[in-house]
Amino acid sequence: MKSNYFQFVRSGLAATAFLATTAVFAEPQHGIAMYGDPALPPDFVSLPYANPNAPTGGRIVTGEVGGFDSLNPHIRKGRVPWQLRFLAYESLMGQSWDEPFTLYGLLAETVETDSTNLWVEFKLRPEARFSDGSPVTAEDVIWSYETLGTKGHPRYAGTWAKIEKSEITADGNIRFTFKEPDRELALIMGMRAILKKAQWDDASFEDSGLDTIPISSAPYVIDDFEAGRFVSLKRNPDYWGRDVPFRRGTNNIDELRMEFYGDATAMFEAFKAGELNTIRETSTAKWAQQYNFPRVTNGEVVKSEIPHQRPTGIDGFVMNTRRDIFKDWRVREAMLQAFNYEFINGKLNGGDGLPRIASYFHNSVLAMEPGEASGKVAELLEPYKGQLLPGTLEGYVLPASDGSARNRKGIREASRLLEEAGWVVKDGVLTGQDGKPFVFDILLKQGSAEHQSIVNIYKEHLERLGIFATVTVVDSAQYRERTDAYDFDMTHFIRGLSLSPGNEQMSYWGSDGVTNPGSRNLMGMNSPAAEAMIQRMLTSESQEDYRAAVKALDRILIAGRYAVPLWYSNVSLLAHDANLKFSDKLPIYGDWIGFQPDVWWSE
Repeated sequence: MKSNYFQFVRSGLAATAFLATTAVFAEPQHGIAMYGDPALPPDFVSLPYANPNAPTGGRIVTGEVGGFDSLNPHIRKGRVPWQLRFLAYESLMGQSWDEPFTLYGLLAETVETDSTNLWVEFKLRPEARFSDGSPVTAEDVIWSYETLGTKGHPRYAGTWAKIEKSEITADGNIRFTFKEPDRELALIMGMRAILKKAQWDDASFEDSGLDTIPISSAPYVIDDFEAGRFVSLKRNPDYWGRDVPFRRGTNNIDELRMEFYGDATAMFEAFKAGELNTIRETSTAKWAQQYNFPRVTNGEVVKSEIPHQRPTGIDGFVMNTRRDIFKDWRVREAMLQAFNYEFINGKLNGGDGLPRIASYFHNSVLAMEPGEASGKVAELLEPYKGQLLPGTLEGYVLPASDGSARNRKGIREASRLLEEAGWVVKDGVLTGQDGKPFVFDILLKQGSAEHQSIVNIYKEHLERLGIFATVTVVDSAQYRERTDAYDFDMTHFIRGLSLSPGNEQMSYWGSDGVTNPGSRNLMGMNSPAAEAMIQRMLTSESQEDYRAAVKALDRILIAGRYAVPLWYSNVSLLAHDANLKFSDKLPIYGDWIGFQPDVWWSE
């Protein structure tokens, strides 16, 4: 797996369709949905995309570019294999990836919330156990939530700040009371990793590195590792939850091993040689041209194309508006005009290439409608009309070229916009009113060969405008440090967006991230209108209102011209050993968290 693949995820979660009615729980339930009722009944056998009769055994060996210096994915510092957050930990509830945003009981037997969305209560399963055999207690749950929210990675802080009170009720349940109504918060509170409190009584949670392996209740435990080289997880033969409906037909593989490489080329060669037995491919040209090596032609490796119905999210080059050169939207539009997408796409992806990401929720029912805003979307945006950038209400379409290398039309328009913004060309160099040249740096992570190829072409196009860009390539640790501190001009970024976007959107686009380090708001956007749309999403009482708020947010984001979008595919490309199998029934999210390795098996 490529190390940036699930940054699309990381975060955050969304869907194709919602039920129109609002669920009001008067008593404990086996599951909870953002809108309506869970699709699966209380006596469901397994998730619809899992095979409850799958055999157990075998191993999955994946590749990663980079290294690691910690095994605790919940802390602020250190490099951690990203998969550990999902493979080595459990939460109170588990998400079904065949529904927009629906959770079913895992560590928790039941969930209950009130009609005003002010609290949520969980009842633990009495049989729940940590991997050392000790019971999972309500005290462990409360401690885990508080520790993650106050000492853990910044991604947990926003949610914890919304909690008024956490308590153990008289009957031993765990209840969280919210500071204000929030429909999504009841679900989010079911999705935090649960750790063993006693393990950290005499140890520093926030400073844990390779000397401490956090104890959890998950089906897999870390069995072996070598710093920066590999991590091996083994299926726990004494796992407590094998008969929980959410778990039936999942976690069938005996060993999950992650091998680490210096670059993507070395990782691909390792797959060709059989050192890895599964790999994800993001380049359709490479998929078509380079997956013809002996292990493919003799049938040892098969190529699987897995469709999905989730939003594209955003994948591209983000401009840091904290930098003076990118504060003006006209400059950002000029950067978009200069990016010759059609030429770059055809050159790197072959033929007609891949479709372009047209907006942040493109390829889904949540995407903005083309043309002028209307109906509820227009009503939501109207109060902010004076602060919205051109294209938000009228409709924004990314610039397109004729596919030739020169991109004359785009360069002319970019020149016009730059001149309008106060930039002039002097001796072949674009110069500002302060006499300083338009120069900037593009920060990339080591191993991103495709992005470097894109940037090399882009630089040539920018030079025609008198703009001279440099490229800095750093390792993953430096990259995280610099992006957490917003120490870059432009960088590649991915934000995965789901069919049920909610609270995580504030971390992505909220104004707190303009100055507070470690947020996901890399562009530094500060938009009261965007924050109002997010708040409306969290308080909507109907599917119609919710979708309108998301569509309005989509307009604000794309018209903000914060990023240069790349391409997308509604099909994931996985090459894997022929003995690795998955069900014919695919979840609507396709190849997403909870798919490989969770519902795969080995024959």
